[in-house]
Amino acid sequence: MPGDEPHRIVSTTPDTAVVFKPAVVQTPAIITLVIFIARFVAGLFRLVWRHPVALATIAVPAGLCLVYGWRVALLLVVPALVAMGAWAILDRATFARWIGWRMVAFGRWFWIYRRHWQPVMAVAGLARHIRGREYIPRLVKVTSDSWADRFTVRMLDGQAVKDWSDRFENLSHGFGSETCRVSVAKPGQLVLTFPRHDPLATPIAALPIPDTPTVGPVEIGRQEDGSPWLLRLHGTHVLVAGATGAGKGSIIWSAIHGLMPAMHAGLVEIWALDPKLMELSYGRALFGGRYAADPADCADLLDEAVSVMQKRAARFAGVQRSHTPTLDDPFVLVVVDEVAFLTAYQSDRQLRQRISAALATLASAALRAGC
Repeated sequence: MPGDEPHRIVSTTPDTAVVFKPAVVQTPAIITLVIFIARFVAGLFRLVWRHPVALATIAVPAGLCLVYGWRVALLLVVPALVAMGAWAILDRATFARWIGWRMVAFGRWFWIYRRHWQPVMAVAGLARHIRGREYIPRLVKVTSDSWADRFTVRMLDGQAVKDWSDRFENLSHGFGSETCRVSVAKPGQLVLTFPRHDPLATPIAALPIPDTPTVGPVEIGRQEDGSPWLLRLHGTHVLVAGATGAGKGSIIWSAIHGLMPAMHAGLVEIWALDPKLMELSYGRALFGGRYAADPADCADLLDEAVSVMQKRAARFAGVQRSHTPTLDDPFVLVVVDEVAFLTAYQSDRQLRQRISAALATLASAALRAGC
């Protein structure tokens, strides 16, 4: 019975439980059979569409055995396996992209995700039981790469992303992963990412200095999926925050490291503010006369940066909207280590206001002028 009606029912025999039975509609067997066959065909079509390589790898040898016998099948399959092995040795990247990771995705879909999907959804509270029927989110597809498995999920109508993000621990432990990332693919669909290992567990060596001077995105390390981490510096602002020992200095020095060819070419100038004398002092020779540690000197250097910005903005007004580094107008990168040391922790009120005003001016209007 709908709503709050069941609790109002009073049994005349207290020792007898009230039992509710859903209505049963007799369906002809032919209709049930047609529905079953239609669902089977649709599921088979989806399986072939999403995993053609894996299914072909299984179906072709099996079909050859049934039609021509196992000897003929072996003679035809062995050369193909040898060719695949040679491909994997000679060009591992393309083999992994077209064959390897598709096979991995099919195997993990079949043995892990599909097999445990219903119990994990039920225990995690993402399935729903309505009037005796269980509704389960649908697993759409699974893809794999060298870092993680990603599969697309169609949520139940009425579910929110928060329902899934709050249960990331249930999902990660249910599918045997250390963690789970939840992101939105499109309305009604999510992408669940299950990392298989951590590429950042082992520290990497310093990257080689680029051969070509550039102020474009600078490669400063590796992302969690193993791909290059490119940091954009020209035409934007970058704020690096983290706990002590998190590696903030590595980001600063990796960015400077990537800009060194452009610095030697005269296309980049780095102005360094190091009030704690802990991080940027090692590079005084690189910064030339654009290094300041005393708070008053830091304020003077910031005022000079504001002056350069305003002069460039006056020259660029009505001529160009974006800055292109040249020898006459190089890209000026102002690096401030520990901003809070110059603002929130600065005891001199007038100096603190002066520094805050200069930083605010640079943050609001310096992009067009290349600062």
